Amino acid sequence: MRDLVLASTSRYRRELLTRLEVPFLAAAPAFDERAEDARFGELGAQEFALRLALGKAESLRAAHPGTWILGADQVAVGPGPDLLHKPGTEDQALAQLMRLSGATFQLVTGVVLLDTVGGDTGTAVDVQTLTMRAYGEDEAAAYVRRHQPLDCAGSFRIEDAGIKLFERIDGADFTGIIGLPLIAVARLLRGAGLLPGP
Repeated sequence: MRDLVLASTSRYRRELLTRLEVPFLAAAPAFDERAEDARFGELGAQEFALRLALGKAESLRAAHPGTWILGADQVAVGPGPDLLHKPGTEDQALAQLMRLSGATFQLVTGVVLLDTVGGDTGTAVDVQTLTMRAYGEDEAAAYVRRHQPLDCAGSFRIEDAGIKLFERIDGADFTGIIGLPLIAVARLLRGAGLLPGP
């Protein structure tokens, strides 16, 4: 069986993909996703997320011939039409959380499975619509200090105490919030013969 390569250094995506019990190796994509930001307005959230996922997968094609390469990228959008990036600092995380207090926004994840032999790609898009409680700054600051969600767009982790900040979540697959929608990924892997079943 041909190898599966996950085009990601994200520990969250590695941990999620492990749940599907398919062997894979993870490799760092040689792709600058922030350099693509100017295309967001032109493409819209779903096509933009797929473009980033494909860019990650394609960047590893030469280094991993004869494999399947799984690329994924998540964009956070809103409130309004703006992209939310990983905050990087506590101050930026707090500002981002306060912007989201009482608001609804979306997490859009694009997934691409690239066949480096035939060149075909399978794609999927997962959309999560998230509504936050109207929490105060003290609560948001305490969360940021304790849990340090500095590497997460939106400045929260659904898998830790960040769940307390939410009013509701609407989506087909909660793993999409963490960064890799496993139901869609499993469907792509089955189509490639990497998982059993129809």
